[in-house]
Amino acid sequence: MNKSNFWQKILADKKMILALSPMDGVTDYPFRAICKKYGKPDVIFTEFASVEGVCRSSSTKILDHFDFDEVERPLVAQVFGKTPAYFKQTAVLLCELGVDGIDINMGCPAPTVANHGSGAAIIKNPSLAKELIRVVQEGIEQWRNGLKLEDCPDLSKQTIQAVADKKKKFALADVDRQKIPTVSVKTRIGFDEEEIENWLPHLLEMRLATISLHGRTLKQGYSGEADWEVIGRAAELAKKTDPSIIFLGNGDVTNYEEAQEKVNTYHVDGVLIGRASYGQPFIFLPKEEREKLLIEKNIFEIALEHAQLYETTYSSNLNYKFLPMRKHLAWYTKGIAQAALVRSELVRADNSLQVAEILQKYKLI
Repeated sequence: MNKSNFWQKILADKKMILALSPMDGVTDYPFRAICKKYGKPDVIFTEFASVEGVCRSSSTKILDHFDFDEVERPLVAQVFGKTPAYFKQTAVLLCELGVDGIDINMGCPAPTVANHGSGAAIIKNPSLAKELIRVVQEGIEQWRNGLKLEDCPDLSKQTIQAVADKKKKFALADVDRQKIPTVSVKTRIGFDEEEIENWLPHLLEMRLATISLHGRTLKQGYSGEADWEVIGRAAELAKKTDPSIIFLGNGDVTNYEEAQEKVNTYHVDGVLIGRASYGQPFIFLPKEEREKLLIEKNIFEIALEHAQLYETTYSSNLNYKFLPMRKHLAWYTKGIAQAALVRSELVRADNSLQVAEILQKYKLI
C-alpha cells in the first residue's frame, strides 16, 4: 500500500480524520459543497452508485452521484453492487474522473440493496468481497498503465461522453495516471449478529488503504445504539494486522468533540459523521469555531445558498425537480421557533425564490 496516500497525510497533520459519511439521497454535490465550505470535513464521500447502473443503464444520470469540483477534494466515490466486471470498469471510469479514493459499500442495510446480495449482504460472502476489492485494485492499476474508457466493453459511448462533459463542467484538472485513487471499504460489525473477528480478517487480507466500520449489524439497520466497544476491538485487530491501515469508526457521533472522544477512547484514526450533519454543515468544526460561524453567518442564509446551488447544479437536467432539496430545507429548521409552520411551507417550495420569500416572511433572513 502507498504509505503516503492522502489519508496518511491528513492523519499525520491533524491526528484525527473527520469525514462526511456517504448517505444515499443526501450527500449529493450541493450538500457536499455546503458541508465543505462551512464545516471543512477532512474527507468527503459521495452517495453510493450502483456499478450495475453505471455499466448497464441507458441513462447517464447515475453519474451525477460523482459530480465534484477541486474544492471538494479529497473526494471518495462510493460504489455498490455484486458484479466484478462492472466494478473493474467503474473503477477505470472513476480514475478518469480523477477521484481521490474509491470506496466499496459493504454496509448498506436497505432491503433494495442487501436483498440482491450487495451492500451489507456481502458480509455473508467474503470470497465475493475479496474479489470485488481485487478487481477494483486491478482496474486502477491497468488504468495507470494506459487502459482507456473505450477499452471497457460495458461503458457506452454516452457514458464516456458524459465523463468528458463532467470534467469540463466542474473544471476538473487533467488526470495524472501516476496519481491513483486509494481503495477502501465501508462495512458493518456483522449480518445478523456481531461477527467482527470472522469478517474483518477477510478485508485485512486485501491491503486496503482504509476501512470504515459502522457499529451496527445489517439486522439492526439504524436502530439501537452503535457499538463502539466492537469498533474499538476491530481497530485494535486491524492495527495489529496492518499498522499502516487507516481505521475509521461510524455511528451516532454528532460533533467534533464526540469524534475526538471516540478517537481517544477507542483508538480509531478518525470518525465518519452522517445524520448529524443534516441541516448542520458546521458540526465538523470545534465548538468555538461553530459558535463563531453561527454569529457571523445566519444558518438560513446557508440554507438559501444551498437551495440556490442545488438549482444551478441540476435545473438544466432533463426531468429536473426541486423536490429532493425540500428535505434539506426541513432539516435546517430544527430547533427554531415556529419550526413546524416554517417547515410546512418550505417543503412545498418549488424553487429558491420561493425559499427566499418564505424565509423573509418569517424574518429568518
